[in-house]
Amino acid sequence: MSQHDKAPGCNDAALRPIKRDGGDESFREPWEVQALAVANGLIAGGNITAAEWAETLGQEIRLAQGAGDPDDGSTYYLHVLAALERLSREKGMASNPELYARKQAWTEAYERTPHGQPVTL
Repeated sequence: MSQHDKAPGCNDAALRPIKRDGGDESFREPWEVQALAVANGLIAGGNITAAEWAETLGQEIRLAQGAGDPDDGSTYYLHVLAALERLSREKGMASNPELYARKQAWTEAYERTPHGQPVTL
């Protein structure tokens, strides 16, 4: 990806993890950064545009807040997942049954994985 393909104001330094209070990385769980990596991959691969991603994520956040979701950042990555799922359906990358089956597979894998071990399908 060339510098011209990046979102306005985006540079490599901006892609580094943001530090939280106490110096911890901004991601609490590995899946959070992986979800953003999927979004970046979809943009880089031409499956979605950066504008589509930003608009869909914003819509998902507004929908959740309208339903009473707290505006404190604690549920941000759940909105990232909702936006990924929505775009996957809208762009024909995955159907509702496929998304449901994948969620079930991950739930089963998570439940059988010993604490502290990586979850694998």
